[in-house]
Amino acid sequence: MGDFSELVSRQKAFVQGGATRSPSWRKQQLEKLLAEMDTQEDRILDALKQDLNKAPFEAFAAEVGMVRAELKHSIRHLHRWTKQRRVSTPLAHFPSRSFVTAEPYGSVLILSPWNYPFQLCMAPLIAALAAGNCVVTKPSSQVPATSAVISDLLAACFPPEYAEGLQGPTSVANALLDEPFDYIFFTGSPGVGRMVMEKASKHLTPVTLELGGKSPCIVTPDADISLAARRIAWGKTINAGQTCVAPDYLVVHRSVYKPLTEELARSLRELWGEAPHHNPDYTRIIGKRHFDQLAALKKQAQPFYGGEENPETLQIAPALIEAGWDDPIMEDEIFGPLLPIIPYEDLNETLQKIQERPKPLALYLFTTSRGTEKKVLGTVSFGGGCVNDTVVHLANPELPFGGVGQSGMGSYHGKAGFDTFTHYKGILKKHAHIDVPLRYPPYKRGLGLLKRFF
Repeated sequence: MGDFSELVSRQKAFVQGGATRSPSWRKQQLEKLLAEMDTQEDRILDALKQDLNKAPFEAFAAEVGMVRAELKHSIRHLHRWTKQRRVSTPLAHFPSRSFVTAEPYGSVLILSPWNYPFQLCMAPLIAALAAGNCVVTKPSSQVPATSAVISDLLAACFPPEYAEGLQGPTSVANALLDEPFDYIFFTGSPGVGRMVMEKASKHLTPVTLELGGKSPCIVTPDADISLAARRIAWGKTINAGQTCVAPDYLVVHRSVYKPLTEELARSLRELWGEAPHHNPDYTRIIGKRHFDQLAALKKQAQPFYGGEENPETLQIAPALIEAGWDDPIMEDEIFGPLLPIIPYEDLNETLQKIQERPKPLALYLFTTSRGTEKKVLGTVSFGGGCVNDTVVHLANPELPFGGVGQSGMGSYHGKAGFDTFTHYKGILKKHAHIDVPLRYPPYKRGLGLLKRFF
């Protein structure tokens, strides 16, 4: 659907024209975007309510506020990030000097998902613009209100040859993937990520894939149980569990299994009341298909707490489920408010079980032991995570955010985002007034002298 070759060509020409090379100009564009965001804040929050029933507080904290923080961070540090960097030069290349310059890739395509539709589209866009690129965004078709806001927001700030927000069905994204973009940034499922990577290979286009996976949460016997329960309950149920870094399953030492599950149930009641599936501030499941999948999975797993359904509003109450490593609910990422809980006795065996699975996007550990912390963080490979909290690591722009293995490739946020959308060009500048003849043939007896330089 659609031919976007002209748009991509215009964006490439815009970058080649040189306007985006200026750090001051880039900063002005980011400031313009920040001001327009503030103007349209109510509309953004309304769109998120319409698409996902997100409460204004949650929508601002997890979407608008994070994007504002990302914008301010980029504006504050942009000039430092873009400075030419001098590096050392081996003596063998005397007389010369070496330096690294940052340049944009060109035209960037950003394909973003439905679960955090504003934040997961705008955060990579900010990084791409900060790095001097032009951008085309295509949010998910499942969030039409937010997609329209993003399109209008970009149109109010920029010409389409600089930044364009497209709307429409999945066929629009498929058509865009046929174009020779200079970089592709995709956030979504591993299955679609493979397709994106395959299409990108046609043009040898570099990609960043922000995917997902089953992110474990480990609670050791020495953890603060009340605190752990509250923070796990919060991290699992924001956006009704439709969060790529939500704790997908909980592994808790058998000695604290009962007190933790009791505290989890109490915390869930405090957060969402006795009937979360009727709470107007509780996010709904994105669509009936996903609602039915979660309902079927929940029925099979038989939760011991929660899980009530409201088919009219597509809300499912948080559910606690006692599980084993081989249960069906442990096969794929849940992406909903169902929390399998696995008791363990030996931490080493537990870490081995986690390592046998695909590398997760996140890992969470609740412990007061520095030794346990060192063991877990040094043993398991994962994208990023928290000790004694959940989810909040992605809100720090100083931390790179991204997956590893099947949970993704590449990272962003803050300087990591600038690096992702930047080609670092290395230059060696040789002085012209001296030309050492050693490197030129005939080599004669130069090998012995050459070895002294290495």
